[in-house]
Amino acid sequence: MMLHVPQVLTPAQVDTMLTRLADADWVDGRATVGAQGAQVKKNRQLPEDGAAARELGEMVLAALNAHPLFFAAALPAKIVPPLFNRYSGGEHYGMHVDGSVRKLAGSHAMLRTDVSCTLFLTDADSYDGGELVVADAYGTHEVKLAAGDMILYPSTSLHQVLPVTRGERICSFFWVQSMVRDDSRRAMLFDLDRNIVALREKLGDSEEVVGLTGHYHNLLRQWADV
Repeated sequence: MMLHVPQVLTPAQVDTMLTRLADADWVDGRATVGAQGAQVKKNRQLPEDGAAARELGEMVLAALNAHPLFFAAALPAKIVPPLFNRYSGGEHYGMHVDGSVRKLAGSHAMLRTDVSCTLFLTDADSYDGGELVVADAYGTHEVKLAAGDMILYPSTSLHQVLPVTRGERICSFFWVQSMVRDDSRRAMLFDLDRNIVALREKLGDSEEVVGLTGHYHNLLRQWADV
């Protein structure tokens, strides 16, 4: 399932982040990928263990915790601390697939990557190129969102970032280990959740809505890996 999650960050939060990032020290983006990714990656990132990445990552996590659509879609069990990247002057990231497991910086903990997330921090009209291109069983999708909006998609997907030919593209990106690792099951639960929410708005907590809510939680109880 691929989903546009709007308004994860407010305009004021985006401005705060961009101001902080303007003074940050950036490093070669190849520092956080394996041998395959390093061959096709050309961008810059904040150091994972730097103060700026930790500070801004906490802001992102707080915003995600307050966004019900993100929780309904990703069903997060664990989240990799958000990272930050920037592209300009033709920088790009060729077609690749994200690693299946990531080691959390500063610890020995490992996290399975089920859901990949890109949170856009620069407005789409402020740069040319830079589309996130995701290829899946349904075709190829190009994504370029407003500042503060996020796209999430299965980490099993092949994807790339096209060259930025004007301006600068700045994003936060991270991975989720979901309570439900199977994408098709997550999609079914998300669809059921959205329909329950819509019916509750029309009917309140009717007997039918309560029954469907019970089915949702019984499925989640059966499929969740926590």
